Amino acid sequence: MSASSKTPPTRCGAVGVGRMGRHHARVYADHKTTELVGVVDANLERAQELADKHDTQAFATVDELIAAGVEAVSIAVPTVHHLETARPFLERGIACLIEKPLGPNGEEAGELKRLAEKHNACLMVGHIERFNPVMRAVRRAAAEGALSGPLAPRFMEVHRVSPMTFRSLDIGVVMDMMIHDLDVVLMLMGGREPDEVQASGVAVISEHEDLCNARLVWNRTAAEGGGQCVANITASRLAMKTERITRITSESAYIKVDYASKQGLVIRKTANELQMSEVRDQIRAGADLTALNWMELINVETLAIDDAEPIVAEIESFLDALRTGQRPTIDAEAGLANVRTAERIVSAIKRSLGSEAPTPAGTV
Repeated sequence: MSASSKTPPTRCGAVGVGRMGRHHARVYADHKTTELVGVVDANLERAQELADKHDTQAFATVDELIAAGVEAVSIAVPTVHHLETARPFLERGIACLIEKPLGPNGEEAGELKRLAEKHNACLMVGHIERFNPVMRAVRRAAAEGALSGPLAPRFMEVHRVSPMTFRSLDIGVVMDMMIHDLDVVLMLMGGREPDEVQASGVAVISEHEDLCNARLVWNRTAAEGGGQCVANITASRLAMKTERITRITSESAYIKVDYASKQGLVIRKTANELQMSEVRDQIRAGADLTALNWMELINVETLAIDDAEPIVAEIESFLDALRTGQRPTIDAEAGLANVRTAERIVSAIKRSLGSEAPTPAGTV
């Protein structure tokens, strides 16, 4: 193929080049299929420093970046500015990858969704944990039958805790940290929002909740096997150490993943059915099994986890959706569902303190 017939690189930009946005700019500058047209930041000095590093331009305004002919942008400004920042891009049909959460509330997240649909613009939400090598390994295990379809999990237990960093104190821990796990949990539930939400939380340092425990319940129909699915999620930014662990129990397997150590394991029902049947028979017969070593009794598989960089995988997925016209991996509907669920959790915290009426499922 001649040089002239090659597909030209996608012209990309980054708006907000702080802690996360600078990584988006780096990927656009380094990726073989993209060209970093420019960056925008409220701090023009910071923008210029990053532009010099990647041999591109620093712009003072979004309009200047649009005029430069950008086709796709990452938006990593504070959440309260997502709508005003993304609007001019979406109205021109320019693809937007908006850092999580999609908006500070359901109303603004819903408006972003409506703008994208009205102007036929690709909109993806940057819930990066979906692209974490650990979660990709879980999804592969699910595809192999460990979690056989939507609503398959029966119980999920999630812990995401860390010491206080004094960042994002304008929002609570639900929108700051728990939102990562809400996206993963709702994904595992086929995108369906919970039927019931209970939560408790405490504000200690900031004016918002700094720690929260939420219990989400999905009621399964008879066609889905009946009963309930439950997710118990804990998030804290007041912990003594960092811990990010998710445990998923379905009727066919148990999965545990540790994001921090990049490790995971699977215990499959089918791989342990014979020994479990023998143990059950011995229990019924009244045998003394106290000398049995449980860990030697079960077959434990180690998840195969790659070392791919999550943000590169995220941006490649975004660009693939733009180029093919297919639905983004995390589209506006998923981002909106995450925000709505987070709002219901915050509302449940307030109810637990006797200060707010409940918010019905699916409302904004």
